[in-house]
Amino acid sequence: MSSLDIRAHPGATQNQSRMGKATVGSRRAALGELTNFNPAAVNTKRGASKTQACLKIRLPEKQAEVLVPMSLGVPAPECLLQQDVSMQEETALCQAFSEALLTVEDVDEEDCDLPQLCSHYVKDIYRYLHELERQQPVRPHYMQGYEITGRMRALLVDWLVQVHSRFQLLQETLYLTVAVLDRFLQVQPVSRRKLQLVGVTAMLVACKFEEMFAPEVGDFAYITDNAFSKVQILEMERVVLRSIKFQLGRPLPLHFLRRASKVGSSDVQRHTLAKYMMELTLLDYDMVHFHPSEIAAAALCLSQLLLHGLPWSPTQQHYSTYDEAHLKPIMQHMAKNVVLLHDGKTKFTAVKNKYSSSKLMKISMVPELSSPLIRSLAAAVGEVP
Repeated sequence: MSSLDIRAHPGATQNQSRMGKATVGSRRAALGELTNFNPAAVNTKRGASKTQACLKIRLPEKQAEVLVPMSLGVPAPECLLQQDVSMQEETALCQAFSEALLTVEDVDEEDCDLPQLCSHYVKDIYRYLHELERQQPVRPHYMQGYEITGRMRALLVDWLVQVHSRFQLLQETLYLTVAVLDRFLQVQPVSRRKLQLVGVTAMLVACKFEEMFAPEVGDFAYITDNAFSKVQILEMERVVLRSIKFQLGRPLPLHFLRRASKVGSSDVQRHTLAKYMMELTLLDYDMVHFHPSEIAAAALCLSQLLLHGLPWSPTQQHYSTYDEAHLKPIMQHMAKNVVLLHDGKTKFTAVKNKYSSSKLMKISMVPELSSPLIRSLAAAVGEVP
């Protein structure tokens, strides 16, 4: 072993130390070479000279470096005080922001063991759905100048609700049918005679997208009392798909309602009432331009307000991205639909009859739908006497 190895290894034996003495200057330990520690700044041995530790400060505008003693009570330069103030402000801001975040509950925290709920990336999924619904909007009052009117559209949708129940289709199929219908009509005007053909074709497209076993084309021709042939339906299907550029992934209100009900810990009655009021919006031509996420949030907000008097909580606002003030105009439209239907001022009763069954808890017959609260909200729209 060389003399260098002996000095670097404090556990060397005396016999090894006799083999040779150091002929070169002492070197720092290996670990010492990796640190910025200055041994001259502190006392390392008893009796060593006391050296004051200093803080090196670089002043702005290329001024010379100044060594400021840390323990002599010398006032710090102004630039250092400004840095301290800015750091304090940043720390206070971060603390306030953290406290604001702590008020929002993580509703997916306990779902890690359930892969079906996708708890690790469910927030990213709904962030993408919010972006997607903005990319595929429906214009307000898009039928201006058309031969068909909003009342004709409501008549068609009311009939499609009955067809949907007759075929026992999924809930998503009905919402996608109306979405395809509106997105097609806003870019392709049709005559009154072909409006029903467009409706059954939109449902055929929705069935192929959502259903495991879609009805055949002949079934849709039969449901129209053979007013349209299978060839006409298939030709209209090509026209519809080309017009909407084969984009069938637009999110549905039902997707957002399920998420909102989980966030709000809603019971079955509250969720079903929200579904009822949300399905009534399918017939309302004045509400076609609202985003699906807005429809779902407003429906649940109105439902929990009617049944339990619960306000829209900060957690619900955080996950839905809408506050109660934003949802109030949509809730007023929903209240208007309920009041007009329950007062017998509209003949489109397919949705009400559907939700009056015991399978859906007879939710369309609950007394809260005739309360003064919902009538006051409906009166704000100005279309309810």
